[in-house]
Amino acid sequence: DEEFDELCFEFGLELDEITSEKDIISKEKGGEKAKGASETVLYKIDVPANRYDLLCLEGLVRGLQIFKERINIPRYEKIIPAEGERQKLMITAETGQVRPHAVAAVLRNITFTKERYESFIDLQEKLHQNICRRRKLVAIGTHDLDTISGPFTFTAKAPSEIKFKPLNQSKEYTASQIMDLYRTDSHLRHYLHLIENKPLYPVIYDSNGVVLSMPPIINGDHTKISIKTRNVFIECTGTDITKAKIVLDTLVTMFSEYCEKPFTVEAAEVVYPNGKTHIYPELAYRKEKVKPELINKKLGISETPSSLAKLLTRMCLKSDVIGNGNNLEVEIPPTRSDIMHACDIIEDAAIAYGYNNIQMTIPKTYTMANQLPLNKLTELLRLDLAAAGFTEALTFALCSQEDIADKLGMDISATNAVRIANPKTAEFQVARTTLVPGLLKTIAANRKMPLPLKLFEVSDIVVKDPNTDVGARNYRHLGAVYYNKSPGFEIMHGLLDRVMQLLDIPPHEENGYTIKATEASAFFPGRCAEIFAKGQSIGKLGVLHPDVITKFELTMPCSALEINIEPFV
Repeated sequence: DEEFDELCFEFGLELDEITSEKDIISKEKGGEKAKGASETVLYKIDVPANRYDLLCLEGLVRGLQIFKERINIPRYEKIIPAEGERQKLMITAETGQVRPHAVAAVLRNITFTKERYESFIDLQEKLHQNICRRRKLVAIGTHDLDTISGPFTFTAKAPSEIKFKPLNQSKEYTASQIMDLYRTDSHLRHYLHLIENKPLYPVIYDSNGVVLSMPPIINGDHTKISIKTRNVFIECTGTDITKAKIVLDTLVTMFSEYCEKPFTVEAAEVVYPNGKTHIYPELAYRKEKVKPELINKKLGISETPSSLAKLLTRMCLKSDVIGNGNNLEVEIPPTRSDIMHACDIIEDAAIAYGYNNIQMTIPKTYTMANQLPLNKLTELLRLDLAAAGFTEALTFALCSQEDIADKLGMDISATNAVRIANPKTAEFQVARTTLVPGLLKTIAANRKMPLPLKLFEVSDIVVKDPNTDVGARNYRHLGAVYYNKSPGFEIMHGLLDRVMQLLDIPPHEENGYTIKATEASAFFPGRCAEIFAKGQSIGKLGVLHPDVITKFELTMPCSALEINIEPFV
């Protein structure tokens, strides 16, 4: 187990856990339910989402064997039968409204065992969930070719006109009845919405009118494959032709090793509505050139071109040194659709070299990290506000429109607030323009605590600003509230004086700070003051209006202070 764990890590995978069916069930549902479950050891392996070739045992084992240099990279071949003998899939124009694309291939003289068959079905399911985006982009159908006869037709018909016996059912149903039948099926009901509201449903027939499948919902029972199946006809239909090709390539490259002639696939011909034809699977090999010095430079290693070629070959990317060692020619096999750019090749070289083997070096550029001055001031203020006997609160940056407007006696347009385009809840409609509502809601949630309640918060508020690139601007505010049987205006005034003392701002009209009486809708008349410092208004303090207090479900008087601390940085 430990060796395998290490091998997975070296190959760029992660062995998540070693478990068994019995363990999984007992963890989820308790020991009683797990009785009789299999105790066979299961490896849970975490595979990167873009490595479709590692989603089945065949591909994973093949990849690891090549990585360990125990086997050579297989060469995938497509055999194109003569004109009259190849299987054909005709696409009609009607499919354009639902699923316009289709690709096909044949696995000839394949030998299934129970394990191989299960792996074959399992890979289709994993591809459906992953690259096929829950069958939305591509749906795979696999059929026993000996039970049907080509050419095949991929068309779309009205639901009432389609009638067949679905997989593992005992009688025939129309397409509409099939939709009703599977509405309660835990597995298939998730796919019904893909075609449910379309006027026509996609369907594939053989030359005798036998239904192969109704993608992306269900295959027909007539063509179902079993362990005894010798010839498999594979069709992938979808809305994304590129993904459909990748899915077909993955499926045939993984399981062609069980064909009589390993790693060969029989090609099929697809005829488009406009009469054009195309042979699938493409199984395209392509060559990329990468400079060895680029790989070395990006990874911080110094390997010779030939050893880099060997490393890449271990990752299923057959590589040769060309042009006096100035270039590597890398062959990308059809199994590696994830290789799009030189960076992907370099990443594979790094995996084969071993991340742990790359020497750690000190970067050649020196940069001195420094705390943002605004954050430094914020941290210092938080410490001293706590020392002044106030408790810090951290409230949400989003709130409802009522919190910052109606409850404070203001109109929403006057707040200049940034709105969320599609809020999930009424609680999170706008970005806050003041810290006071958040603190009052915190007090409302803690009314059972002994009085007085003294809370503060130093956080950002957001307002619209057409002069910035994003149309909004953040300001760092300091907010504090005092909640007790008496309003405590003097407590807030004292806190303001303490903050100014810490900021080294004297109480002075011209080069210090000063407060002047003002009126504001949220404050009690005659009990509100505006704070001026550095020649500008930086905030307000005062006793909150009784209406505001009741709207926040509070019963005692409350005073508040809120200032912008950015001018002091």
